[in-house]
Amino acid sequence: MSASSTPGHSRLTKAYKLSIAGVATLGAAALAFSAVPAAGTGTQEAQTVAVAPVAWTQSVQQHLGAQLAVADQKAKDAAKAQAAAQAKKDREAKEAASRSAARTPVFANNLDGWIKEALFIMKREGIPGTYAGIHRNIMRESSGNPRAINLWDINAKNGIPSKGLLQVIQPTFNAYHVKGTKFDLYDPVANIVAACNYAADRYGSMDNVNSAY
Repeated sequence: MSASSTPGHSRLTKAYKLSIAGVATLGAAALAFSAVPAAGTGTQEAQTVAVAPVAWTQSVQQHLGAQLAVADQKAKDAAKAQAAAQAKKDREAKEAASRSAARTPVFANNLDGWIKEALFIMKREGIPGTYAGIHRNIMRESSGNPRAINLWDINAKNGIPSKGLLQVIQPTFNAYHVKGTKFDLYDPVANIVAACNYAADRYGSMDNVNSAY
């Protein structure tokens, strides 16, 4: 190359380096690159070098744009999948609750209903006993009054009177109370289940009890 074109080449090389540094710093920002061509034979080379960084910047912009579009689509897909999974979970929970409600019958708030509800719980807990055996003992012990209390027998004299449908004392109720029933000695269902649990432990079943127990 002739001596007259050397300064032009030096300026173009510096400009090219500045363009590259600018693109690396600004990322996808557009660069306005201009180059002053040198006199003589360096004109075509100056134009060629000036165009290259601009084209490269546009390529970077396009690449970053494509990456952002892919990331955005992935985020949307993930959000959609998460929403679908939550909807499925909520639906399954609702269906399970519905099945559970369907399996649990509604019992009347009377002696018949209390015995039937007690038997339902006893079956779940593996406690033996029949409707007839429970009813027979209730009628003997309290005549079907869930608020019945014995204030004259030995237990009453000891300060722990028998209470409820099956006349249970508090220590026995505490020891044989069944989880899932109220912790209340006067609650008819809790009283029956605890008494039957005690009778099963001591006599094999409430059906085997025919007198004070």
